[in-house]
Amino acid sequence: MDITGENLKGFKPFVERKFLGVDDNLGDWAIIEKYYKLLLDKVINSSNDLEQWIFDRSEFEAAVDQHSSVLYILMTCQTDDEQRAKAYSAFIENVIPAMKPYEQKLDLFLLDKVRTYPVNEKRYGIYLRKIEQDVKLFREENIALETEVDLLSQEYQAICGKMTVEFNGTEHTLPQMEKYLHETDRVKRETAWRAISQRRLKDKDKLNSIFDRMFYLRNQIAKNCGFDNYRDYKFKALHRFDYLPEDCKKYHEAIEKFVVPVWIKILERRRNQMKLNVLRPWDTAVDPLGREALKPFTEIDRLIAGCNQIFAQVDPELGGQFKQMREHGLLDLASRKGKAPGGYQSTLNETRKPFIFMNAVGLDSDVRTLLHEGGHAFHAFACSVDPLLDYRHAPMEFCEVASMGMELLGGEFLSEFYSADEFLRSKIEHWEDVVFILVWVAVVDSFQHWMYENPGHTSEDRRKKWIEIRSRFGSQAVDWSGLDEEQTYLWHRQLHIFEVPFYYIEYGIAQLGALQIWLNFRKDFKLAVQCYKQALALGGSCSLMELFAAADIKFDFSDITIRPLLNAVDKEIF
Repeated sequence: MDITGENLKGFKPFVERKFLGVDDNLGDWAIIEKYYKLLLDKVINSSNDLEQWIFDRSEFEAAVDQHSSVLYILMTCQTDDEQRAKAYSAFIENVIPAMKPYEQKLDLFLLDKVRTYPVNEKRYGIYLRKIEQDVKLFREENIALETEVDLLSQEYQAICGKMTVEFNGTEHTLPQMEKYLHETDRVKRETAWRAISQRRLKDKDKLNSIFDRMFYLRNQIAKNCGFDNYRDYKFKALHRFDYLPEDCKKYHEAIEKFVVPVWIKILERRRNQMKLNVLRPWDTAVDPLGREALKPFTEIDRLIAGCNQIFAQVDPELGGQFKQMREHGLLDLASRKGKAPGGYQSTLNETRKPFIFMNAVGLDSDVRTLLHEGGHAFHAFACSVDPLLDYRHAPMEFCEVASMGMELLGGEFLSEFYSADEFLRSKIEHWEDVVFILVWVAVVDSFQHWMYENPGHTSEDRRKKWIEIRSRFGSQAVDWSGLDEEQTYLWHRQLHIFEVPFYYIEYGIAQLGALQIWLNFRKDFKLAVQCYKQALALGGSCSLMELFAAADIKFDFSDITIRPLLNAVDKEIF
């Protein structure tokens, strides 16, 4: 559907407002500031009073966050709409910076009062741990720097959203061009690939400039907080209490040892099937046996209906939740000009309903994307009853278990879209994608670690390191000769590097968790789904390790965990 915004603004709060006024405009700074002052002036005489204060703050922050989310959704749904862009920019520039000092004051207020009036440690321990971390990292001088980074992120979105290609006499968005990479005609496929790459390269200088400025600002933010580098600062800011940068490097090593050989094996089989001397970049998406690309749907309504049936087969409650989203207009799935790239799920935190955004064009991968974002949406539904906003959001490493787990669970029911032969083909392609994402996460994460560990590097250093890291993880299995510039700037496609640095290892961690859920699913379907749902319902109220345990899976990068997972995947593919 085409989002107008009226459906997003019209939802009633999940729970009737008690602290806020019913008609308060939470885009108005004067109203927002009034509630900050009310919270700071509140008299606390008991632990019960303090707990109610926490609930009042949560109600207030959920409503403000929802206002911000709606502005972001509207902007990404149509980046070339000047009014939407201005509304979002105004909030980012004027409201969010003004909120940050008050958030620090609220945190200090809470930590001061809890010493006199302690609250239940079992219930609030995780919440207070995060607040203590945020207090340590707050620096008023960073507010303007963070605002500039946010605005640069919007600029990145706008540049990417405007990228189109004239192909076969028609203007296409870059996501729409992806379907031509599945063409069996190799010349046409190569032409499409080069058209996409050249279009991206036209803006490489702009994107480099944006990233260079972001990089400078982020390093300054870290220095202001007393850190040697932004990586170490960001791990603290992301509340990564359960693992360290060194653990990420163990992940990189495990992927190099166990997963890269499988990935190279996949590519070598593809090369043999296609009877090619070498694979070129435009040969990696097409069916290696020359079959036409899988076409699970031609209309968005068919995508929605089919996935609704899949979710219902995994679990009837999940099917009902997705139906609610469809009925309430909480889906914007089709690619179009002016739409931001990628896909995401965003929760409207006062309404406690999820919204899904993506760029579907009729490919098999679109089905997988909707299953993935559906997993995020079910996570939002599962923990929606918790009165504490912070506990309605799990650590991102587990949020991605919810989504990647649903990809694998839902993937067992793709007969909703395919014949038996097509179903098998889709599954194999997906397993190959699972191997690829494990490798790609290692590439992106390694690159980010190197960049921020070496803040004085030059553009040429960056170019060389990107190619070196790609080679470490098997890029030589594809022939990139004559395409140096195209390969050098592949990282420009990864919005996480621009917008949410160091938020990418989560996908690798979560994929390993999702694979464990899938193995449990094969042993006991109902029990695996039950554990999955129970873990989702915990939201952010437990540690990362406890959430993994609740889902009956392990947080582990050792041979003991990874080897059997890759053996199982290898059997599915070969």
